[in-house]
Amino acid sequence: MVIRRLLQYLNPHRKALAVAMTLLLAATAAEVAGPLLIKVFIDDYLTPGIFDQQALFTLGVTYLLLHVASAILMYFQLFSFQRIAHWVIQELRMDVFGKVQHLGLSFFDKRPGGALISRITNDTEAIKDLFVSVLSTFVQNTVMITGIFVVLFILDARLAFFCLFLLPFVVGLMVLYQKLSYPVFRTVRQKLSDLNAKLSESIQGMNVIQAFRQQARLLRQFEQTNHEHYQANMKSTKLNGLLLRPAVDLLYLLALMIVLSFFGFNLGESAMQIGVLYAFINLLARMFEPVNQMMQQLTFLQQAVVSAGRVFELLDEQELAPTKKGDGESNPSITEGRIVFDQVTFSYDGHTDVLKNISFAAEPGQTVALVGHTGSGKTSITNLLMRFYEAQQGAITIDGYPLSAFSEGELRSKLGLVLQDPFLFVGDVKENIRLHNPAVSDEDVKEAARFVQADSFIEKLPHGYDELIGERGATFSSGQRQLLSFARTMAQRPKVLILDEATASVDTETEEKIQEALQRMRHGRTTIAIAHRLSTIQDADLILVLHRGEIVERGTHQELLALNGLYHKMYLLQQGVKETTG
Repeated sequence: MVIRRLLQYLNPHRKALAVAMTLLLAATAAEVAGPLLIKVFIDDYLTPGIFDQQALFTLGVTYLLLHVASAILMYFQLFSFQRIAHWVIQELRMDVFGKVQHLGLSFFDKRPGGALISRITNDTEAIKDLFVSVLSTFVQNTVMITGIFVVLFILDARLAFFCLFLLPFVVGLMVLYQKLSYPVFRTVRQKLSDLNAKLSESIQGMNVIQAFRQQARLLRQFEQTNHEHYQANMKSTKLNGLLLRPAVDLLYLLALMIVLSFFGFNLGESAMQIGVLYAFINLLARMFEPVNQMMQQLTFLQQAVVSAGRVFELLDEQELAPTKKGDGESNPSITEGRIVFDQVTFSYDGHTDVLKNISFAAEPGQTVALVGHTGSGKTSITNLLMRFYEAQQGAITIDGYPLSAFSEGELRSKLGLVLQDPFLFVGDVKENIRLHNPAVSDEDVKEAARFVQADSFIEKLPHGYDELIGERGATFSSGQRQLLSFARTMAQRPKVLILDEATASVDTETEEKIQEALQRMRHGRTTIAIAHRLSTIQDADLILVLHRGEIVERGTHQELLALNGLYHKMYLLQQGVKETTG
């Protein structure tokens, strides 16, 4: 099933494959014709009293030309197979990467990033070996063996028939190896995936590891996983040592014994059989060399099959990001930005509800703030609004349309998201703000930076807006990364702003700049703001206080203080902290 599915990738390259096969057949014919010429030379011209210089010269030149033709044809057929293989693996990698881009965030929540990287890189690399070496080797050697048997039957049909009985043993040996090695190689690939996951986690969390002196513990864990990977590889090595070359060599010896015995019993019939004997022994050696090559390739074949199974599991994954539903011709636009949550209930795992019957409305141009203790469900509301996840119950609408009615492009372009921990891509400052959107000009980039007051530090950089940014923007301060994320959002000119504790990671001076920018950003835009510092959302039109996934209080800052409830306690606590630290 897996092999059949992999071979479907060859369909667009059928013409190129036909050319490669033709070259292979011609190269094989040239190679197996060599022993036939030697047989003619031994039987027809090595007999005393027979000497034909012209015929010998013709045989010699023909033999040489066949070798040259075989070498040239082999080069071109190998090149053709290799090119097809690289085309196929390129398409497969694009399919895998494209699928990953459209998987839902719930999929990534349950799987370590390193394991996914292993599937996209290591597993597709193993599949590449299937097309680059295994497939071409099997096709080439199958044709070679077929051609050799054709010549053997031409030389002596009886003996060739006896040798034919060896083929079921060869096939049986391959089937046995495949059956025994599949679980072993699956374990090897899984352990390699675990190694990558450990490496990825360790590298990304290196500052925490060093800060809390966890190097020894992580080293022990990695050593354990590495040892399990070693043990799995050793099982594979033992299996290869038993069933590959030694078993084939044994079959070759049996074939050689059959040939020699046959000619030994019939030696007196004719001295002319010496040429036939040479041709048989030569062709048998040539036949078992391809068998050995195919047996050696079974290791890569099995690795490719296991890896392909893991890749196809990813390609068949149904946990996709939410997409547009309903009438495909209807393409509503977000014009006003009125947001309504109506009795929304949501669970990440399908068992524990993190949001329970959430209902509120954000009118166009209003700012709705979400406050509450950690785990109260604030970020889950923004995740649903961005449609990273689907609510299990209730409805979420924008301008009267359900979220599912909007195209992904409309939703992402009109909803601007700023996270607490902004992500910067490798590239320059300008492209991190533009995000490769051709509609955003260089002047738009600079205008967005000025709007959020990020221009003051950008222009001080050695190369300004062309300054290169390392991975995740590690060379910038958290405040600078946050300002760049603000500029990125404003460059898209969103209709709705979603701020997930956007000022939590900046200093007081930078926060004042951002608050000033936020005042301008919120004009004419609906804003949903998650706030850690209550002082930053005192002017919000509506404040929702969440506790264990429910809205327990709602109102303005002054109204909530007058209630003397949870918001009042949170406010006093923060005021007390400020007074103590001040």
